Amino acid sequence: MKGLLGIKVGMTQIFDDAGVVTPVTVIQAGPCYVTQVKVKETDGYSAIQVGFEEIKERRLTRGQLGHLSLLKPGDKRRQRKASNGIPPLRYLREFRTRSAADYEVGQLLTVDQFTPGDRIDISGKTKGRGFAGGVKRHGFRGGPKTHGQSDRQRAPGSIGSTSGVGRVLKGMKMAGRMGNEQHKAQNLEVMRVDPERNLIAVKGSVPGTKGGLVIIRNAAKS
Repeated sequence: MKGLLGIKVGMTQIFDDAGVVTPVTVIQAGPCYVTQVKVKETDGYSAIQVGFEEIKERRLTRGQLGHLSLLKPGDKRRQRKASNGIPPLRYLREFRTRSAADYEVGQLLTVDQFTPGDRIDISGKTKGRGFAGGVKRHGFRGGPKTHGQSDRQRAPGSIGSTSGVGRVLKGMKMAGRMGNEQHKAQNLEVMRVDPERNLIAVKGSVPGTKGGLVIIRNAAKS
């Protein structure tokens, strides 16, 4: 399994030896800690839980501190680092794996597990656009611009009939909140890897804003 959590830095472009320019997205991926190992015998499936971005321990709840072994039962004092080397972490996400026995709690995962040419999937939350109409949100054409339709150019049109069904069906495309949804970009190519600065450059764009959390996995359709 190859998987990491990261922060989207932004987009730039790189040149190869032939002078061909390629747009890339730079991601600060890791380092991540393995915070939990799940096996089929006790949990019913094999997976590992990965933590990312060290923060101050006062920003976590007591339940989160206890999960990271930073707070012992009945102890009011917080530890800056657990005995297994795990610091207070902001993000926790789970990755499925065929064999969780290859991992242990406290293990450090870095960006050097990827190499240029690998195919990966990256998921994150898209930019929130707020309330948007049907033309912007769904690409509606709008109404005719003649025959007195002075105020119908961006209107959605009919949303149902008055007979037969007699109601608005669920899932009807209408105006509403646009963006701020989980989205995945599949089969992206890794262009460059910088283990010293924990950076990875991916060809093309990835969902999310600058500074947003992204999840990197093996490509499911490579």
